[in-house]
Amino acid sequence: MSTENVSNDEAKKKFKDMVADIKVAMFATRLNKQPLSVVPMHTKEVDKEGNIWFLSRNDSDHNSDLLKQSETQLLYSDPGSMKFVSVYGDAEIITDQAVLDDLYNKKDNAWFDGKEDPNLTAIKFHPKEAAYWNNDSNQLVTFLKLQAAAVTGDDKDIGTSGKMDL
Repeated sequence: MSTENVSNDEAKKKFKDMVADIKVAMFATRLNKQPLSVVPMHTKEVDKEGNIWFLSRNDSDHNSDLLKQSETQLLYSDPGSMKFVSVYGDAEIITDQAVLDDLYNKKDNAWFDGKEDPNLTAIKFHPKEAAYWNNDSNQLVTFLKLQAAAVTGDDKDIGTSGKMDL
């Protein structure tokens, strides 16, 4: 696996593309306690500043956790396309109705009673650090490369990893 650290606009573009492709993050709170509190969250948007937006219930455990500690870890994983992203940052709860209106769509009715639901909030996640692992080959090609490496003892390039300076 080769290493490719990226920064500035290149990092923001790579980050946004990978997160947009994967969509669902494991959202970890209570980073100072074990076990971590982790829930799956659907990414609503990555804005032009690189903030990630989610919708959340005000009475949820993770909203309660964020009021005590804003540090959060997001883990995106798509084994099918061999893309993985780990992001650390701060999150804040947003109740601005204009923001909620913008992020909300009909699919969200499964969790909320419409845009006017008094329990509806948004979470704005501000990334600080990110790391990624990406393989441009499909699983079969990767498997074959790994098998060839096992037989020959040669290193095989099975993708890239690195830090993203956001």
